[in-house]
Amino acid sequence: MNLLEVNSEGRTPGVRMHIKSFRVENFRRLKNVRVDLDNKTTIFVGANNSGKTSATHVFQRFLDPKVRFQIYDFTADCWDVFNSFDPAKGNAETDLPKIYFDLWFEVDDENMHRVVDLLPGLDWNGEPVGLRMVYAPRDPATLMANYLKSRNDRRLPVTIPAGAYQPWPLNLTDYLTKRLTNEYEIKYYVLDARKCDTQLMPEVGYDPFYLGTNASGAGALVSALLKVDFLNAQRHLTDAESHGRAEDLSRRLSRYYQRNLQKFETDLDALSAIANSESALNEHFAQAFDSILKSIEHLGYPGANNAGLVVKASFNVQNMLSTSARVHYMLPTTNGITLPDSSQFLPDQYNGLGFKNLIYMAVEILDFHHAWEETEGQRPPVHLIMIEEPEAHLHAQLQQVFIRRVFELLPEPKPGFHTQMVVTTHSSHILYESSFQPIRYFCRDRSGQAVHRSEVKNLSVFYNGEQKATRDFLQQYLKLTHCDLFFADAAVLVEGNVERLLLPLIIERKFPALKACHLTILEVGGAFAHKFQELLEFLDITTLAITDLDSSEPPEKQGAEKNDSDGGHACRTTVPRAVTSNETLKHWFPKLTTIEEFLNLPDGEKVVQCDGRGSGNIRVTYQTRRLAAWGADAVELAGRTLEEAFALENLAWTQDPSKKSIGLSIAKSSQMTLDELHDALFKRVRNLDKTRFALGLIAEQDTAWRPPQYIMDGLEWLREHLLPQSLQHSTEGKDKE
Repeated sequence: MNLLEVNSEGRTPGVRMHIKSFRVENFRRLKNVRVDLDNKTTIFVGANNSGKTSATHVFQRFLDPKVRFQIYDFTADCWDVFNSFDPAKGNAETDLPKIYFDLWFEVDDENMHRVVDLLPGLDWNGEPVGLRMVYAPRDPATLMANYLKSRNDRRLPVTIPAGAYQPWPLNLTDYLTKRLTNEYEIKYYVLDARKCDTQLMPEVGYDPFYLGTNASGAGALVSALLKVDFLNAQRHLTDAESHGRAEDLSRRLSRYYQRNLQKFETDLDALSAIANSESALNEHFAQAFDSILKSIEHLGYPGANNAGLVVKASFNVQNMLSTSARVHYMLPTTNGITLPDSSQFLPDQYNGLGFKNLIYMAVEILDFHHAWEETEGQRPPVHLIMIEEPEAHLHAQLQQVFIRRVFELLPEPKPGFHTQMVVTTHSSHILYESSFQPIRYFCRDRSGQAVHRSEVKNLSVFYNGEQKATRDFLQQYLKLTHCDLFFADAAVLVEGNVERLLLPLIIERKFPALKACHLTILEVGGAFAHKFQELLEFLDITTLAITDLDSSEPPEKQGAEKNDSDGGHACRTTVPRAVTSNETLKHWFPKLTTIEEFLNLPDGEKVVQCDGRGSGNIRVTYQTRRLAAWGADAVELAGRTLEEAFALENLAWTQDPSKKSIGLSIAKSSQMTLDELHDALFKRVRNLDKTRFALGLIAEQDTAWRPPQYIMDGLEWLREHLLPQSLQHSTEGKDKE
């Protein structure tokens, strides 16, 4: 059977050839991750140092011959393997670390002939085509011999004082710091999808077919299939005179012109205009320089036997845009009409960096595309453009325009050719224009002690889940709030505006170490916080949910009316057999019903249990019993809401006449018992202007009040989970009184 006569059942009809996914092992933070790519635009998001840049740089290391590997490209635990390797006992072929890079392609019918050398056999049935690249020792035995020779040539003295300088190489890592490119090279293999699991991870014991190295021509197979271009974040645009690495749009457009636009050599009208301009300028130069040139001749130079001097213009059409032509901005007149008058134009340095950056990126992307189209020899069918942090210098609206229109810049590719884009970003505004499907979330692996490893979450998997209503709600919420959930170290879900306003103040006063973390505060209410559970668990983001007990009368006292959450049947937490109306507590703790059960729940059991994974990443905190003292009475009481809990834990402070503006002061409170005051506060809170209460606390310069203990407990848990022990109390005093 002809290799090209295969069943196309395994391929998606109508989809051009593209990169389906790639897998990386032992490269920087990417110990072992798989990243699926959208067939158009994929967006890499995540907190700082989560591995996004590593996922783009791995393409440079393996596909750009001008970019060399360094020992630091290996994951940190590989350095220990290098250093602990014993040449006398170990097997250099199998034991020395290698960097793996697997590329998987979906192949359309028009490109079947291009992948013949990568097909695993005659029985190939349209599965993804895989190519493995491994950065491995050229010859393990030679590497060990060279290393041992370098060790023996160090000429160490008989005794070396402690702490004294030791000659290179100290160990194998030190040796490879200087000799890595001599000892390691890229090797290429064919992968068979049928011998991999559903995640395209090769099965244990599977030995891929070896193709060779760059020296044997195996690397040409990759360049024949894929061209990768990078638009880096450091674009060095300037709004002043060009200095150093900075450049203006005119120079960039000049380079674009020289490569792509119609050349003047074939344009007779343009050549005629340039020739006429050159002739006129030469006549002007002859008149302007006539006297000085004659004066030079009178000095005896250039001499009787030498040619005379003449100043003559010579226009190089290839450099005209960079030397004499400039990009200008047209200014509209007051009636909105732009006139072709030189007074209505400004040079490009007079426009803002944001707009210039947008134009610059557009030109670069078009330049990449034209260069791909004009590839010498056989044009690769797949073009991958990686754009790093396009939000640099762009305000929110331009960020949204860019990601929405970036693909529209490119002309429709010819049959058999396809462009994919990867965008790495820290901008929530760019995500605003995206659904969950193209997002790939990079997060730090928190399992064990692997602090330098990353995981990659494919949001299209979450998007295609069964809970469509929840998915649509979350997607709409994220769009409306422009939240930075995907870039945060942790998320804090709060009931309402009061918690959102007060939490930053509480952190600043009581937990300043948390200011070193990127916390995103989401105002979701008690009725909706649980809807975030599936997404938060999927992303594995450390989450603190601050909610209210929302105590309500027992069902038998509510009659036939529906128990609501707006206080229609609200009661104090001390009412016997009171229940909660909080949907979040009902969802996350379904076995608990009464307020008494919630108040008796140990803190260790307030972490939401994940199916099959034990304790999860979400901690719930709500009001707890705290000692309330008033007059001769002292009783442990729990507030129903934040405002009530605040009042009970700060009774003397809130009932001070000078704090009346806070809104919790009760008339004649000094004459009340603790129970009477509690009842009065419960009623006051139900009609309290809560936003005014929060703003009043923020404006209050008195720091004598203390936050409710349940919030302190939650923030303490958050600090313990986010910060190493050495930093938890390094910048703060005692948090709890």
